[in-house]
Amino acid sequence: MGSDFAPKNEILGAVFAAQEKPDTLEVTLVGKEDVIRKFLKENNYNPANLFVVNAEEVITMHDSPSETYKTKPKSSISVALDLHKDNKVDAVISAGNTGAFTANSILKMGRIPGIGRPTIGSLLPTDFGKLIILDVGAFVDCRPNHLYEFAVMGSIYMNYMFKIDKPRVGILNVGEEKTKGNELSIEVYKLLENSKLNFIGNVEGGDILKGKADVIVCDGFVGNILLKFAESFVDVLKHKFKVYAGEGFMNKIQVGMTSGTLKKILKQFDYQEYGGVPLLGLNGVCIIGHGKSTPLAIKNMIFKAEEIIRLKINAAISRYLSS
Repeated sequence: MGSDFAPKNEILGAVFAAQEKPDTLEVTLVGKEDVIRKFLKENNYNPANLFVVNAEEVITMHDSPSETYKTKPKSSISVALDLHKDNKVDAVISAGNTGAFTANSILKMGRIPGIGRPTIGSLLPTDFGKLIILDVGAFVDCRPNHLYEFAVMGSIYMNYMFKIDKPRVGILNVGEEKTKGNELSIEVYKLLENSKLNFIGNVEGGDILKGKADVIVCDGFVGNILLKFAESFVDVLKHKFKVYAGEGFMNKIQVGMTSGTLKKILKQFDYQEYGGVPLLGLNGVCIIGHGKSTPLAIKNMIFKAEEIIRLKINAAISRYLSS
């Protein structure tokens, strides 16, 4: 109920997901029931595998994330997480207040044993495929052991989700040398160097999209800035092509001739295709979406949650840490 276009895009994304997988998927919409049912009725949507649970309160983008657990216990985020905690649903997705969703998820679901801090991981395209960068906004301040845990969770995620054997792990830094960077980077280097992970050293900003690593770790302050920059990339390019096409007839023909190829390339950078980002380290499955998530993004968030459940990624993380 708290995203930029709520609840329309959430409802449409849920409907599309339910319609696409009627025999293997059940989707529950949590929010103001009268509003949701009115929209469904007006648009003649009635999938048998789509359900509605009422939630009286709404967490907005302006609410303090740390206070919502106590101030809005009947919010759509809180009620949805209660359903997950009670094993009535297997996962929760949200495109609302990221901080509130993260805080409520940790407090209600708890952490996987051995995890000090959960992390938000985001996928980025590279020359040879894709990589995951962690953390991109769960916590702006991190300790060395937190980044080590991020590396573990990221490695398992890339191994299970994309069948990458021994994912290459790097630290986002200002230079390749092990002595470069701030105190956090230097201490994390020591931990990863002595770990069983496939650690390749430091990775500079210019190496991210070249596919030098499969997993890149950093604190949430740096990661969130990087993610927001990457998300703006597609919109800027689209605008540049539109301006160029508007400068003359020949320009318009040139852009038109290459539009098909450009769309395929830019699609790799489109957040809608990835849906949302997983909050790894929780004793549950929670997917965080962009505040402006489209119905396509919502649908893909649901499918991502479904895949994480099926592959039992949390169990794999737990096994690694216990061993």
